[in-house]
Amino acid sequence: MPREIDEAWIDEAIERYRRIDSLRAEYEKAVAAHVVSVHSPDDSVEILVTAAGEITDVRIRGSLQHRHAADLAREVQAVVTNAAEAARWAREKLHDEVFGAFRSLGEP
Repeated sequence: MPREIDEAWIDEAIERYRRIDSLRAEYEKAVAAHVVSVHSPDDSVEILVTAAGEITDVRIRGSLQHRHAADLAREVQAVVTNAAEAARWAREKLHDEVFGAFRSLGEP
């Protein structure tokens, strides 16, 4: 017994695929463009990071003359760790914004 082909369902699936592809492209563009600023605990180091996790700038505040290398290294390590978390958080927020209203196939 041959199966019936539901043309409307196929058309809807194709349209949904196109919409998902469009949303994915929008999301990837937003992730690459969205920048978050993260500061070290003592506020001496600032890192700008995209939601994709790319560090775009590192700024050192204040003088380094009386600073021990180990202290600065700790601050840099802390802010890099926080930057990775901030990028993850930003990706999740952007994902919710872009895909939040998109319903699955099983939803009415």
